Amino acid sequence: MTTRPDTPLLDTVDTPADLRKLDKSQLRQLADELRTEVIDAVGSTGGHLGSGLGVVELTTAIHYVFDTPTDKLVWDVGHQCYPHKILTGRRDRIRTLRQGGGLSGFTKRAESEYDPFGAAHSSTSISAALGFAMANKMQGRPGRGIAVIGDGAMSAGMAYEAMNNAEQAGNRLIVILNDNDMSIAPPVGGLSAYLARMVSSSEYLGLRSMASKIAKKLGRRVWGGLEKAEEYTRGMVTGGTLFEELGFYYVGPIDGHNLDHLIPVLENVRDSEQGPVLIHVVTKKGKGYAPAENSADKYHGVAKFDVVTGEQKKSSGGPPAYQNVFGETLAKLADKDPRICAITAAMPSGTGVDKFAKAHPDKSFDVGIAEQHAVTFAAGLAAEGMRPFCAIYSTFLQRAYDQVVHDVAIQNLPVRFAIDRAGLVGADGCTHAGSFDITYLATLPNMVVMAAADEAELVHMTYTAVEHDSGPIAFRYPRGNGVGVELPEVPQKLEIGKGRVVREGSKVAILSLGARLAEALKAADQLEAKGLSTTVADLRFAKPLDTALIEKLMRTHEVVVTVEEGAIGGLGAHVLTFASDSGLTDGGLKVRTMRLPDTFQDHDDPAKQYDEAGLNAPHIVDTVLSALRHNSAGVEEARA
Repeated sequence: MTTRPDTPLLDTVDTPADLRKLDKSQLRQLADELRTEVIDAVGSTGGHLGSGLGVVELTTAIHYVFDTPTDKLVWDVGHQCYPHKILTGRRDRIRTLRQGGGLSGFTKRAESEYDPFGAAHSSTSISAALGFAMANKMQGRPGRGIAVIGDGAMSAGMAYEAMNNAEQAGNRLIVILNDNDMSIAPPVGGLSAYLARMVSSSEYLGLRSMASKIAKKLGRRVWGGLEKAEEYTRGMVTGGTLFEELGFYYVGPIDGHNLDHLIPVLENVRDSEQGPVLIHVVTKKGKGYAPAENSADKYHGVAKFDVVTGEQKKSSGGPPAYQNVFGETLAKLADKDPRICAITAAMPSGTGVDKFAKAHPDKSFDVGIAEQHAVTFAAGLAAEGMRPFCAIYSTFLQRAYDQVVHDVAIQNLPVRFAIDRAGLVGADGCTHAGSFDITYLATLPNMVVMAAADEAELVHMTYTAVEHDSGPIAFRYPRGNGVGVELPEVPQKLEIGKGRVVREGSKVAILSLGARLAEALKAADQLEAKGLSTTVADLRFAKPLDTALIEKLMRTHEVVVTVEEGAIGGLGAHVLTFASDSGLTDGGLKVRTMRLPDTFQDHDDPAKQYDEAGLNAPHIVDTVLSALRHNSAGVEEARA
C-alpha cells in the first residue's frame, strides 16, 4: 500500500469557499501541498501532468480571488484542470482520473458546477467565457467569464475571433493568457510585476479615467490621439499592443508561480471597471517536479509512474504503434519521391509526423492548432504538384470540415488525409474518439476513404495514397499498437475500391471495415463451431465501395453483417443504400449493420468501450444468430 503525501492545509479545503477562509500567507503552503497531491494522484492513474503542474499557483489564486462558481471559470482544452478538480470538491475521486466510472481527464459540465463548460479541444475558452459574461450582463446577474488559455491555443483563429467581439462584455470578461513556453513573453521579473500591479491598480485606472474625461472635452481628435499614445506607450513597456488593438486592456507579463505577484493583480482586475482585460501570466510546464521540468515534453501525457524517480511504467513492448508505422513508412517513401510532404496541427508525435520530420525536416510542417489552415495549406501544395499528407486526429479534422469540402473535395485536389485515432480511444473519452470521419468523408463526391485493418494494411494504404493523384484520399487507423502482423518490405498499391476476402464460407458473410477485422475473424470461428459457414471480407474502402464483391456475397449468403468503428451513416448506410438500389434485399436477404451506438461514450479501457458499443466478437455472433432467429441468440449454450 502506498503512503499518501502529508497535506495538512489542503486537507482543510474541500471547495473554493474553504480556500477563501485562509490567510494570504498560507497560500504558498497550500499550493505546495496541491502540487504534491497532483503528482501523487497522476502517478497512480496516468494522464496529463506537466500542464497541471504549471498552473497550480494560478488555479489557487483564481479560486481565492474570484467568486467561483458564480464567476464562470473556463479552462481552455481542460487538460490542466487536475488542480482545479482537487480544489472544487473532487479530491476524494482524483485517483479515479480517466478510469471507467471515474473523473474525466478534462472539464465536464455533468461532473461539477465548477465546470461550467466542457472542453477537450483547443481555443474555445474565450468564446465560451464571453457567452457567460454577456448572458449575466443581459440578465442583470452577477458573474464574470474567466478564460484561461495557453499560448499554444492562441495559434487558432477562433481565439482571435472571440477577442475581436469581446468589447461589449466590458469588465465582465477576463482572459488569462497562460504563457508556458515563453513564446510571447519578454523577461519576467520584479520590474514587470511592478508594472503589472501599477497598470491594473485603481489609482492608475482612476487617473487614466480622469485624463480621458478631460481629453474628451478637448475634442474627439485630441482624445483619440492621447488614448492611442497611452496605449502604445504602455504596450511598448509591457508588451501586448496586439491585444490592445483587439479591444482588451492588457496587464502583464507576471510570474504565474509568484503568488505575491498574482494575487494583487487579480484583485485589482476583479475590482476594476476596466475591461475586457487580458492578463499575461508566464508559467513553467511541469513546475515543481524535476522529472517533468527536465523532460523534453514536460511530462505532457504520462503513464503511471514512480513519484520518487519519475520513471514511467512502460508497456511490455509488442507491435509498433500505428502512428509510428505511418510516419516511418511515409519517411521511406519520401526518400524516393521529393513531392511528398507532411502537415500536422500541433500533433507531430501523436500522428507519427515526428518520424517523417526527423528524416525530412524541410518537408514537414507543424502549423499549430490550426486545422483549417492545415487543410487549405495542403490543398495549395497539392494544386502546385506536391503530394501533401495532412495528418490529423479524426476528432480534430472535424474543425476543418468546411475546408475539406470547399478547398479540397470540390476542387478535386489530391490531398492525402492520414486520420489518426479512428474509433474509440479509451481514457481520453468521447471528445477524442474518432467516431464520425467515415460518415463525414464518405458522403463527399470525389473522396476516397480507406480504413486499415492492421499495420501491414496501413503500409499499403500509405503507399496507395502517395500514388493517388486523381483526387483527395483518406485513410484511417486506430490509436495504439498494431495486431502483430509482419510489416511488408515492399508496399503494395491497392486497387481503388477493391476489398479482399480473408476467409471463405457459404452461409454468413461478415463485411469488416478497419480494425474490427480481428474480432470478425474470432466471430467466424465461433460461428463455424455452431455449424454456420462464414465468409469474412475486409472491404478496405468505405468509398468507393467494392460493389462487385458486395453483390457477390449478398447473392451467395443468407446473412450479411457489416462491422465498422464509426457512427451511423458510415459503411453500413452506404452498403444498405447500394443493396436497396440494386434490389439485392428484395429476395429475403438478411442484412445487419454494426456500428458505434448513437451516444457519446465515456472514457474507459478501449476493450470495455467496444464491449459497451457491442462491437466485439460475441456481439457479431449474436447479431448473426438473431438474424437467423437461432435459439441460442443472446444466451450461452448449455453445453460446449
